[in-house]
Amino acid sequence: GAAGAAEGAGAAEGAGAAEGAEQNGSAEAAKSAESAEATESAESAEDPDTPEPESAETPQSSEPSEPPEARVVEVVRSFNGPVRDLAFSPDGAWLAWSHPGVGRSLRQIKLARISEGEGPFSLIDVTDGRFEDENPVFTRDGRYLAFLSWRGFDPVYDVHTGDLSFPLGCRPHLVTLSSATPSPFALSADGRPAAGGLDPDDRASGYEGVVIVEAEGLASRVTPFPVPASKYSSLSPVAGGGLVWLRWPISGALGQTFVNPADTSSRPTLEHFDLARARRTQLVDHMDAFAVSGDGSRLVVVDDGELRAVPANDLPDDAGTSYIDPRRILHEVDPPAEWRQAYDEAGRVIRAYFWDPGLSNIDWDAVLDQYRPLLDRVASPDEFADLLREAYGELGTSHAYVTAARRSEGPPHYQRAQGLLGADFTCRDGAWELRRILPGESSDPRARSPLAGTGIREGAVLTHVDGRPVDPVTGPAPLLAGAAGTSVELTFASTAGGPPRRVAVLPLVDERPLRYHDWVAKRRAVVRELSDGQCGYLHIPDLGGSGWAQFNRDLRLEMSMPALIIDVRGNAGGNISELVLEKLTRRIIGWDLTRDAMPVSYASNAPRGPLVALADEATSSDGDMITAAFKLLGLGPVVGQRTWGGVVGMTG
Repeated sequence: GAAGAAEGAGAAEGAGAAEGAEQNGSAEAAKSAESAEATESAESAEDPDTPEPESAETPQSSEPSEPPEARVVEVVRSFNGPVRDLAFSPDGAWLAWSHPGVGRSLRQIKLARISEGEGPFSLIDVTDGRFEDENPVFTRDGRYLAFLSWRGFDPVYDVHTGDLSFPLGCRPHLVTLSSATPSPFALSADGRPAAGGLDPDDRASGYEGVVIVEAEGLASRVTPFPVPASKYSSLSPVAGGGLVWLRWPISGALGQTFVNPADTSSRPTLEHFDLARARRTQLVDHMDAFAVSGDGSRLVVVDDGELRAVPANDLPDDAGTSYIDPRRILHEVDPPAEWRQAYDEAGRVIRAYFWDPGLSNIDWDAVLDQYRPLLDRVASPDEFADLLREAYGELGTSHAYVTAARRSEGPPHYQRAQGLLGADFTCRDGAWELRRILPGESSDPRARSPLAGTGIREGAVLTHVDGRPVDPVTGPAPLLAGAAGTSVELTFASTAGGPPRRVAVLPLVDERPLRYHDWVAKRRAVVRELSDGQCGYLHIPDLGGSGWAQFNRDLRLEMSMPALIIDVRGNAGGNISELVLEKLTRRIIGWDLTRDAMPVSYASNAPRGPLVALADEATSSDGDMITAAFKLLGLGPVVGQRTWGGVVGMTG
């Protein structure tokens, strides 16, 4: 990863400025403010019509003095990925951030007093780097530092293979910056309500001007919030000393956890935590995103395209909720200017983040200059994307993708997709005959077959769609335009001289999953036939969520065969090749024998015999990796074509 640095610039205005060095918490700032107030008061008391007396002294200039020159100062540098989640204390004197640790996932919360000026800065480790700690924020009273930490280790069993994972590993955590500050979660010798919280005398009335950090024992003062372990994000401080965050439900990578893919249960919940009372309140159930107002008193909530402002520390009601009409926001776009800016920005991104600092010995500035004149001839987002692809192509690298920008194409009901029936039709003498109904896959909600279970058999002739006759030339497809996901009535002619059959179906938006499962089933049948039932077959379409699901769908049955073919042809890549290889490298060293049951291998679901991998030119990215690892580990031969060869990858 590229080296990352946290930087601060001096002479910034405002305690919350990201460039702040010394802010209004310092004695010098307070003294200057008092002097300015006194001068302003004296000037306002003078009669504007009274002439000023002459003075022998050199008159002071009435022009404002020049502010100190801004400067950029390096606070810290990382050599293992980006420094991120920068957060300034209310007085602007302290900077907190999430610092990369060992490997790719561990992160550490650090602090620096940036009011020290030019540096070097004293760095304080808030956490010890053992876990993934991120999203630090100061409470608005300056007494606490809160952050999110993935340090929960309550394992959950996998229902299919018995593996264990940690899907509920995150909680917000709190640090008292001074040992003299009471923790809202600690016991009190003077008594405290059972629900916790701060005693009335300990509750801060607001920000007092100076943030005090006591470095000694800071890590030992880290305390988890008394909330359930879950998935949390977007931790933010609000007025009144409280905090808000998003709590996410545990859902599958494919979006199949809930009954309906559009079910709002998969969206996060906005919660508020009152430190003074140690109480959690659910503000908005199932929304999309939020932002905190500058004074921390209001939240703007994005909910299914709707914008509204709600109180930050109380349950929203009609009186406290303001709805925002985004249609009032007008933005004039100058496409040529936008493309010029985007071209330069795309060039900077490559220069700053390309994996090789030398850009593979390519003069990148010369490449950009070579293609820049063509910007004057670009007339559409697609042409601009094509121009960027040509420039990126000079790098000779993989994973340098460009997607054309799309303007709004109207509300969803203007964009209804073509309806698909998951079936093959043949035109015979102007009649559209149902040649084959694709079988559905009950373990994959995406692969349902609309005509399965309707009683319609192959060979039936489709005559009408929603009462409209099927054209003998164009067939049923034009009548299904925009019908995806909506109920459609199909009429089939009777094959025995009886009345026509009418059935209601729900056409598919995408029938590729249905056809994919049919493709896999056909190849598995061929392998069974040619091996006399002695060889298993697994196809892995990608190395992401869908590929992991497909690999495990038939793993237990296919792995029980004396031999196994692993087909990664057309694999679109991903990042879980290591997980697949962990399964394939298992070795049987014993057997579990139970009365009235078949022997079970130890290790379970381990290969019983030889392995062979199939690959082709479309096996790409992490697919390249798994085929190379398959050979390096000596798991067996790789048969087929040379793979794509694109393993540069992308992050961030």
